[in-house]
Amino acid sequence: MAIEIKAPAFPESVADGTVATWHKKPGEAVKRDELIVDIETDKVVMEVLAEADGVVGEIIKGEGETVLSGEVLGTLNAGAAAAAPAAAAAAPAPAAAAAAPAAAEDKILSPAARKIADEAGLDRNSIDGTGKGGRVTKEDAVAAASGKPAAPAAKAAAPAADAPLFAAGDRVEKRVPMTRLRAKVAQRLVEAQSSMAMLTTYNEVNMKPIMDLRAKYKDMFEKKHNGVRLGFMSFFVKAAVEALKRQPAVNASIDGNDIVYHGYQDIGVAVSSDRGLVVPVLRNAEFMSLAEIEGGIAAYGRKAKEGKLTLEEMTGGTFTISNGGVFGSLLSSPIVNPPQSAILGMHKIQERPMAVNGQVVILPMMYLALSYDHRLLDGKEAVTFLVTIKE
Repeated sequence: MAIEIKAPAFPESVADGTVATWHKKPGEAVKRDELIVDIETDKVVMEVLAEADGVVGEIIKGEGETVLSGEVLGTLNAGAAAAAPAAAAAAPAPAAAAAAPAAAEDKILSPAARKIADEAGLDRNSIDGTGKGGRVTKEDAVAAASGKPAAPAAKAAAPAADAPLFAAGDRVEKRVPMTRLRAKVAQRLVEAQSSMAMLTTYNEVNMKPIMDLRAKYKDMFEKKHNGVRLGFMSFFVKAAVEALKRQPAVNASIDGNDIVYHGYQDIGVAVSSDRGLVVPVLRNAEFMSLAEIEGGIAAYGRKAKEGKLTLEEMTGGTFTISNGGVFGSLLSSPIVNPPQSAILGMHKIQERPMAVNGQVVILPMMYLALSYDHRLLDGKEAVTFLVTIKE
């Protein structure tokens, strides 16, 4: 029985998605609830799982194609068995020397890669795959079609995270489509700067008291809270919650000609992922303990790396905190995430000579930046808010 493989139902805020990766090819067996295909939206990657045991039939929407909510992506022949194992069993035992070519027939190509290989007249099995499990990606097929020589030695080991994109002396170019997330981020950042009267105010904070507190209690904290580590972010979230209570305009947003004041503090925390920067939200942060905040941020970080964040986890938020210091940023001007009215930027902790009671003392200092919408916040409110964070 043929079952339609459909795109998930998208929320109202998501118009469409893009087929990111087919994890199964036609004729390949799948188990119930096994991942078949990923759909990338503006915010998250949504997984499509098999509804039953069977074999993947036709792929209707290839990688890179746009799909609508509930649209048919392909078919699944429920209850069918993969043909490849049966054919292999019926065939006579090949000689050892012929084993390698037979194995090569199992090389997996993405739909886009197959199309490029066929159009270029390439032997599919001669293309080196750099994808997961040796899968041949669209980029692999493009490189093979352009005649770029393979580099087996480079593929023998995984490249370092900071390895250059091209070898020294290369004059080649690589063109890849912008991901939906990156395109959406770019669009929103441009819109924010063109539609807001955005300003940034700066201050600095002595981190020594919190560093001493953390050093004293971190082992006890981690033991008591089942491995949850005490970081700096939870202190800033708690400080932000207190400052938002004192300056409710910073926790507000503009809706047309109205100002919407929120009676709760939903704090968005920017975390890095392979797809770019994402901002999951800590709901009702005013009721969360330090351990709950740290545990929530750590869980979001893991889910971001695995591409498991949901739309609900990244929707909303009344205020955002971004920590560029983890990447070494000493000072920056973060961009407000509309419709929010402000964003706090944390930075690298740097030892600097400071004047304390007439004496020069070396202290671990951090620059803080608050970008805000001047349409809603006056300079006094913004500066007072940032000073409250510092205090």
